[in-house]
Amino acid sequence: MSDSLIYLSRADVRALAISPDEAREAVLRGFRDHAAGLNRSIPKTALMLGAGHGFQAMTAASSAQQIATVKWVAMAPVAAGSSLPAVSALICVNDYATGMPRAILDGDEITLIRTAAITAAAASRLAPPAPMTIGFVGCGLQAHAHLSAFRALYPGLTTALAMSRSRASAERLAEAARAAGLAAQVLDDADALLAESDIVISMVPGGPGMAPFLDARRLKPVAFAAAVDTGRSWLPETLPAFNVLATDSLEQSRAPYDAAGNPVTTVSFGHDMAELAGATHPTAPAGRSFFGFRGVALADLVLAHLAVEKARAQGLGTTLPR
Repeated sequence: MSDSLIYLSRADVRALAISPDEAREAVLRGFRDHAAGLNRSIPKTALMLGAGHGFQAMTAASSAQQIATVKWVAMAPVAAGSSLPAVSALICVNDYATGMPRAILDGDEITLIRTAAITAAAASRLAPPAPMTIGFVGCGLQAHAHLSAFRALYPGLTTALAMSRSRASAERLAEAARAAGLAAQVLDDADALLAESDIVISMVPGGPGMAPFLDARRLKPVAFAAAVDTGRSWLPETLPAFNVLATDSLEQSRAPYDAAGNPVTTVSFGHDMAELAGATHPTAPAGRSFFGFRGVALADLVLAHLAVEKARAQGLGTTLPR
């Protein structure tokens, strides 16, 4: 690794054109390394200052990639119509052996890529093998990243269903799906979306007055659901309808989270990605499976490593003085 310190802006990360397949395989490799004891990742730490206002640190180190990373995430309330983001992140990369800083990356773009990559990695181990219809509950930027990730994982997908509090965002996602060659429809009925989908991705933002509304019992007998929203949009009393429940890291979370941000008491996770990265779950693809996303630092590490390596090879980024 070069001695220089580089900065990768959002535009630089986008210019790397990290493919969904590259990202998914990097994440799976990171979880396999974790199972082999080659990296360490601690649960995120948070300093909360109020509703929707706080800071988080996500730290990991890897002897396999020979780097350590910390992602610093800031969350702040924004007024309606504001151009400011509600969440902003940076990633700092240090050399594993010497501790010297090597790179600083825009964390927002990496987070988009890695979140979709984790969900797709989980689907590759839990979901039915030949899904045709994917449903999105919540249609913001993460939905677009997930659309790309799942189109790459399942080229046989034919239909996308979109549902959102904002009709305009649902229409934008539907149009993106059509541009990718899928039939697409915007729905207002959550039960209808669940009943028609082989894969469901929930990405509902939290906030005052948010109440769960997704009923797991409405899903097909064979289906995969991923709760990128940590589970807040799912009715807790219906979660026992899932045959298999997994998460990214059992060290970080033992159960999905409800709309109030508390672990539910109706179910608990039985598996995590360190276990599943090595092989497909033996029974999940034939039943209902649930993946509860919490966010784990080692996935940020492997995507940061991939981005820095590609940037150095392509001559992208800005060299910073020390």
